[in-house]
This record gives sequence, structure tokens and C-alpha cells, in this order.
Amino acid sequence: MKSFTLIETLVAIFVFALTMGAVSGFVIMAYRTQSYTWQQSIAIDEARRGIETMVKEIREAKEGDDGSYPIELAGDKEFIFFSDIDNDGKTERVRYFFGTVNSGSQIKECQTSIQGGSCNVSFSNFLQGTLKSAQVKVSVDGDLGQNKEYVEIFADSQKLADLCKTGCSDCLGTGQGTQTFDVTNFASDNLISFIADASSDVGPPCPSPLSYTMKAIFEFSFTEDVSAFAYEFKKGLIKPVGSPPTYPSDQEKITILTSYIRNVPPIFEYFDQNGNKLVDLPARLKDTKVMEVYLVVNVDLNRPPNEFELKSAVQLRNLKAE
Repeated sequence: MKSFTLIETLVAIFVFALTMGAVSGFVIMAYRTQSYTWQQSIAIDEARRGIETMVKEIREAKEGDDGSYPIELAGDKEFIFFSDIDNDGKTERVRYFFGTVNSGSQIKECQTSIQGGSCNVSFSNFLQGTLKSAQVKVSVDGDLGQNKEYVEIFADSQKLADLCKTGCSDCLGTGQGTQTFDVTNFASDNLISFIADASSDVGPPCPSPLSYTMKAIFEFSFTEDVSAFAYEFKKGLIKPVGSPPTYPSDQEKITILTSYIRNVPPIFEYFDQNGNKLVDLPARLKDTKVMEVYLVVNVDLNRPPNEFELKSAVQLRNLKAE
């Protein structure tokens, strides 16, 4: 029986190693390709289910339980509306948004029972990313029926305006003299404080059950850039609470619909009853009758297959032209 020489053995080992290396490389490449294709398929399926749910909920948009208009915000990559999404007879506040933008709002009140007194509120730790814009809507109530009875409003010790120098009444039990202010410069450090300072003539306290000389309501809202979550498409949900009902922003439950959205174009586009595209933001709120939703999905921009596009149109039934 003839045996292999040392050289023949080494050559056989070398050829075997090359063959196994090639086979292993092919198997690894096939596995990676299959894994990527599977991940892409999962991402597309997530996005498709997300669009189907979104379209269904948007179609049934209606007035909020607090009386809010069906559409609260109509941005290119963020849409906030009200809809009874679980058919429980209560209308939820629903927010769909892309990871590069985020918005929020909080409402706080303060009051004083001292003649000519003051009160204050603060908002802090509301940012996850970089502030783009912030505003506050302020209204007051109390003994405010005369010209000398008014309230000075301050943001971080800088005066914003006087409320109720004219046009207000005594102790209505609801906000009066409402004004909205841009406070972006004050809020960029993730902290902003407000003071409501009543003039010396504001008093005595309103009759029970109000029992305050002055009350101030601050509705603070902001928009931020959260580029660290640039590819996540999310859904935020707030259920109404209390009586009268409110939608507390700190009770918003956020879920990630998919982490692989690559939109450069807008996700949301808005059209009036004649099919004209709406660009102006105020017009989007009052004139939108039809929307288009557009998502671009890709797990890895550096690998084929090409980006997968999903698009759907939806008519808001409760906003149809009469």
C-alpha cells in the first residue's frame, strides 16, 4: 500500500483549507444576505402595519373630549390629532412623529389670595434633544374688572406683558386676557420660570369657591431636535383624564413603530377639498380634508435591495366639505 509523501500531505491539507475557506465564506455571505433580507422584510412589515393603523385612526379624527379641534399639529414629519382609537367612547390624543422632531406641552397654574400678590411656576427637564422653539400661552383670572387691576407676566425675571389692563371681568372662574409669547431664548437651558405679579389694586379675593385674588394659567409648549433617534418613527398616546377632561403631556405613552425610516421628503402631506396641496401651517389646520402618508424603509443604506416605499391616502371623514 502506497502512502502519501510529506509534500503530498501538505499540498492536500493546503487544498482542503482553501476549499473549506471558500465554502465557509460563501456560507457566511449567504447567511448575512439572508439575515439582512429577513430584517428588511420585518421592517417593511412593521411599517406597513403602522401605516394601516395610522390611516384608520386618522380617518376617524374628531374633536377632543376637551373641545380641541380634531387636528392639533400638522407638520411635515409630525402629526397630532384626536380620535377614539379603541372605541371606548373616549377620544385619545394621538401623535405620530419622526425621530428627528419631537414636541410636548405642559400646563401649570398658580394663585394668590393676597391683595396685589404674586405667584410663580417653573418647567424643567422637558428636553431630550436640542430646543428648536418654545412658546407659552398665559391667561389669568381674579379681581380684574378695572383698568388699574392687571397682572404683569415675567419669564426668567424678564417682563413679557401686562394682562387684563382692558377687557377683563371680575372672577369669571376661567382664563382671561390670554396672550401667547415666544420664549425660545429662555427655555434653551431646559429650565424656565414664570411669575404672575398682580397690581396693588387686585383684591379682595373672589367669592367662594374661587377664593383667590388672582390665578394664572401657563400652557408651555416646545419643539426639539432629537437627531440621536433619527430613524425611529414613533406613536404617542394620551388618554383623557379628569372632569372636565384634559390630556396631561406627562402621561403620554410612546411606542416605536419602526427604527428604519429614511424619509428625506415629508411623511405627511395635506390637501384641501379641491385637492390643492397645503403648505402654510395655519391653512393645514383649518383646510385639510385629505392627507397622504409616505414612508421610506431601509434597514441598511449601504446594502441592497433599494429603499422600499410605502404610500397611502386618507380622507378625514369628520372634516369633509359640506
